[in-house]
Amino acid sequence: MKDKRAPEKCLATSASPGAALRQMAEEIIGGDAQESRKDLPLLTPEAMQQALHELHVHQIELEMQNEELRQAQAKIEDAKERYFDLYDLAPVGYLTLSVQGSILQANLTATHLLDVVRAELIKRPITRFIYRDDQDIFYQLCRRLISTGEPQTCELRMIKSGGALLWAHLDATQAHDESGASALRIVLSDFSARKRAEDALQESYQALHSILDATLDGFWRIDVHGDILDVNPTYCEQSGYSREELLQMNVLDLEVVECAAATAQQTVSLIETGHGQFETIHRRKDGSLWQVEVSSTYRDAAGGQVFVFLRDISKRKQAEEKLQLAANVFSHSREGIMITAADGSIINVNAAFTHITGYSRDEAIGQNPRILRSGRHASEFFESMWHNLSQKGHWCGEIWNRRKNGEIYAEMQTISCVRDSNGEIVQYVALFSDITEIKAHQSKLEHIAHFDALTSLPNRVLLADRLRHAIAQAQRRGQLLEVVYLDLDGFKAINDQHGHEAGDKLLIALSAKMKQALRECDTLARIGGDEFVAVLVDLPDVATSMPMLNRLLAAAAQVVHVGDLALQVSASMGVTFCPQQDEVDADQLMRQADQAMYQAKLAGKNRLHFFDVEQDRSVRGHHESLEHIRLALVEREFILYYQPKVNMRTGEVIGVEALIRWRHPHRGLLAPAIFLPVIEDHLLAIEIGEWAINRALAQMEAWQKIGLDIEVSVNIGARQLQQKNFVDRLRAILQAHPQVKPSRLQLEILETSALEDVAHVFQVIEACREIGVMFALDDFGTGYSSLTYLKHLPVALLKIDQSFVLGMLDDPDDLSILKGVVGLASAFRLEIIAEGVESLEHGALLLQLGCEQAQGFGIAAPMAAEELPHWVATWWGNSDWRTLPSASKEDLARLMASVELRAWIKAIDNYLKGERATPPSLDWQQSYLSQWLRGIGLDRRTSHPSFAALDKLHTQINVLASEVCDLHAKGHKAKKQARLDELHDLQDNMLEQLKTLA
Repeated sequence: MKDKRAPEKCLATSASPGAALRQMAEEIIGGDAQESRKDLPLLTPEAMQQALHELHVHQIELEMQNEELRQAQAKIEDAKERYFDLYDLAPVGYLTLSVQGSILQANLTATHLLDVVRAELIKRPITRFIYRDDQDIFYQLCRRLISTGEPQTCELRMIKSGGALLWAHLDATQAHDESGASALRIVLSDFSARKRAEDALQESYQALHSILDATLDGFWRIDVHGDILDVNPTYCEQSGYSREELLQMNVLDLEVVECAAATAQQTVSLIETGHGQFETIHRRKDGSLWQVEVSSTYRDAAGGQVFVFLRDISKRKQAEEKLQLAANVFSHSREGIMITAADGSIINVNAAFTHITGYSRDEAIGQNPRILRSGRHASEFFESMWHNLSQKGHWCGEIWNRRKNGEIYAEMQTISCVRDSNGEIVQYVALFSDITEIKAHQSKLEHIAHFDALTSLPNRVLLADRLRHAIAQAQRRGQLLEVVYLDLDGFKAINDQHGHEAGDKLLIALSAKMKQALRECDTLARIGGDEFVAVLVDLPDVATSMPMLNRLLAAAAQVVHVGDLALQVSASMGVTFCPQQDEVDADQLMRQADQAMYQAKLAGKNRLHFFDVEQDRSVRGHHESLEHIRLALVEREFILYYQPKVNMRTGEVIGVEALIRWRHPHRGLLAPAIFLPVIEDHLLAIEIGEWAINRALAQMEAWQKIGLDIEVSVNIGARQLQQKNFVDRLRAILQAHPQVKPSRLQLEILETSALEDVAHVFQVIEACREIGVMFALDDFGTGYSSLTYLKHLPVALLKIDQSFVLGMLDDPDDLSILKGVVGLASAFRLEIIAEGVESLEHGALLLQLGCEQAQGFGIAAPMAAEELPHWVATWWGNSDWRTLPSASKEDLARLMASVELRAWIKAIDNYLKGERATPPSLDWQQSYLSQWLRGIGLDRRTSHPSFAALDKLHTQINVLASEVCDLHAKGHKAKKQARLDELHDLQDNMLEQLKTLA
């Protein structure tokens, strides 16, 4: 039952209806809703419709200033839908549609309006609920919305579950679904009653030419007992009763039982005096309820009859509820909101503002936003901000501010101007959210994307960027640039003989020595296992570089002590120059230096070789010529191998990855790394890419004939992805294999390839999704890994690069990165799969991180097509993967503590051996292990017998580590070594104790 409302008095309607309605909305927002209703004007149907339109336009002018503001408002709507029941309790229906017209989300009001349960709406096309003759109206609305980007409205008939028709008013805007894909937002309201009323009024007006029958309000003529003597067609339509039926009724018969008791005295007073105004609820003949304002100011003195007007105030009540909803959004939004006067003084803030800044509402009111300034931005930053506000009426960007406690934080902020009817600025509205953690995480990911995890040298991505800048700089300054490709001789033998740990330590030491051999302005990058590239800049001539090249060669040949081992390798170096007679780009320089390095290998190793354009033109090294590759394609020398992808928890084979191989007639089976780089920027890459898709589809058809229906993913190169007719070509290939469902084909793209032209790749992925083909983002984490790109690339799957997976057992940073990437995938609602899983221990830790899908040599190596069916049928039954332990958060915390301990002791060893300049942090109270012991461990002190020993060991290890470092600093080698051995024994004991907690 609705609350009683105070009577309303009529106002002069000289002002526009929209202005009156806006005044009413402002008064209600101000909080005095009861008093504001006294000044509400009585409006005709046409005026009411015009007023609603003006209010809608006014709201659009304020709120839809630019694309950034619309996105901010969409976030507010998303927050409202997720966190508040008001979404489902709204007086209007809300529908979220995909761009294909499928219903993605619906609130309860929408289900009630269409008389269906929510499950019958979701994923159904909206046209299923639109009356057939009115479907074209909806299609035209969608076309207008997509072409203009502006909100659109229409009115049409919809079909309820039982077949009944619903007159619906649709407000449509562009939006995004939870994965960031484009979507449509539909606000659905029922105006069936109003439609019937309008039709009845129009017919009566034309037939009788009567002002009474033309009014939107219903009309009664009643006697002193409340019996209805006359009624106009409007009320007949509104109530659903015929004129004849109403003439047999008393006015109290039309009120619902709940309201009759509350308004009985007011009704009696109205009958007796002929004066009165109050609100009540009437029940229609069909049982539905509607809100009515009853008013009378005239009584027939002769007959004692009273003329009563009845106004349908249902829509007004809905408007009041919407305004209340807007107020709730302000109060409960998770984004901070700050409203200032034109002079900049703060006049209102919401609770999120207080949560983010630390300032209470009372502390903020009357202050200037300058109280939040961090001091990080120059005056030019704020001048640009105010220039945009004055010229465009809005500003959006990132800004660093300071909380009340002095802490600096980053926020994404949007500021909009609010103008009055004369165009003068009266207020500023700022919406902001705290993005400090996001920026910190993004910065860490970008560092990982640009630097090698083992040596901390620039990786291939950063090298490519620096090389392009160096080429431009050399051309601008007229100086020489050298590119040096360096490959270690004999490194594989050390790895095989002494293990990967010794090999890693050797690489770290040599990287530091080679970097010291170069200047600060030069770049040394690691691009592979034992392959490095140096870029030497600002050289006047070749002779100037010779001392540096010799130092680099000597540094790579130095002896490195790893424990008791004395390890030594040499290097083969290839050198090329820029500029050359012909213009060359970064990729050509890399290939030239690589070829020169190969010649150094052939000449006996431990030397350098200069690339000569004329003499070395025929030298291909490990690269095959384009002609050979083209011939191999014609001779059908290429084949596809397939590496399974599985769910480690259930054993399900979720698909396979198609990997190209070259059956070379003389060199045997060649990996793609040997020949694919040659064609990377050539049209031949497109031919081979299309061959791979065709071959994979043909193999899928063959597998289907023997009962194996499995998803296959195929890698797509940047060149093929960027072609304009990629989608048309893909569609033609799929049509050539009609037995294969497009949804069983998945395309994998490298992160770096996708970022070359995000807009184009987005369009390609969207077009392929319409066909049914989904995309996966390969080697995630090795590119820029920007959250913005994740948001705008509608891929379905992230593949974690194997470099992070291989190192996660011994490197806490790799483990943290994996944990963060899994969290990102969960936040963006993406599937995730890990590459490079080589052992059960890798699999167990991945499961504890929340990643169940994996591929790698620990599961299965790439295999020929004919081997796959048997492997799929037998692998799980004969596999140790079935015994993987169950995962828990506590196990993950324990394993992270173990990894951190090993890495910390390893860092101390490196410091004592001189392989790092400073010791790791000895403030063990701040370590993850210490925090875990103090936090999670405290709960288990009395319940687990090993905990006391574990706590004691932890203290002993940290005290002993400080003593060892102190002995090293004082030069006590013998004592240091003895204590170091004790430290390693304590470490082993500690790791064993941690295992007992499992």
